[in-house]
Amino acid sequence: MLSGWSLIRAWTILVYLFMFLPVAVVVLLSFNASQFGSFPMTGFSFRWFVELWHNDAILRAFRVSFVLGALTAVISTTLGVLASLALIRYDFRGKNLISTALIAPILVPEVVLAVALLLFLRFLAIPKSFPLLLMGHVIFTLPFVVLVVQARLVGIRRDIEEAAMSLGASPRQAFFEVTLPLLAPAIFAGMLFAFTISFDDITGTLFWKPGGVETVPTQIFAMLRNSISPEINALGTVMIVLTVGLPLLGAAVARRLGSRTN
Repeated sequence: MLSGWSLIRAWTILVYLFMFLPVAVVVLLSFNASQFGSFPMTGFSFRWFVELWHNDAILRAFRVSFVLGALTAVISTTLGVLASLALIRYDFRGKNLISTALIAPILVPEVVLAVALLLFLRFLAIPKSFPLLLMGHVIFTLPFVVLVVQARLVGIRRDIEEAAMSLGASPRQAFFEVTLPLLAPAIFAGMLFAFTISFDDITGTLFWKPGGVETVPTQIFAMLRNSISPEINALGTVMIVLTVGLPLLGAAVARRLGSRTN
């Protein structure tokens, strides 16, 4: 008779299989030589990845996603670091309210946030545009950067900066020479989180993007409306590699930077 822990272990394995087996199937079918995505596979081929490389619409979507993700990461990280420094190091009126407002986008369902921002823009009679799409992504990714940077900043003792200033360093020098290197792992991790979330977002992007602008997720969604092409499996594999590989790479780099600064 199975014990309670054995049942929990078996149930956990089943849940993981339910979650990740479809992903594994997509990756496997992306290397299928046949144009029909079915088993058994007729052969191993990189044909559909080559087709992606020659698909202008997909390449254009990748360029938009990379530019959008990079700008989102830079802006969210800059604002997140400044906000974290203000909230952790200083006391001022309305501090709790500002902290709650920064974290609120995580608590609100993304579809509600997307509709609310869209209705607000229509109320102001502002048409959809790439800068407004960028603003929506910044609003959505900023809380993740703030949480990551704050968690690191809390562990940095203020007396380290004070010791540097007592030795003749100015507040600016103390920040750039002492605090910033200690914050570097969290800043890098937050930037990668912001880029990955922006690159992978579809719910808010569908509401905010202007006509004629497609990101990779919305391009996949548009391709699925017509038919299930083998190119979709290849594109899904590329997305999986990027959205899984970048956070893992960021965690490794952040761990290495952390070991150097400790």
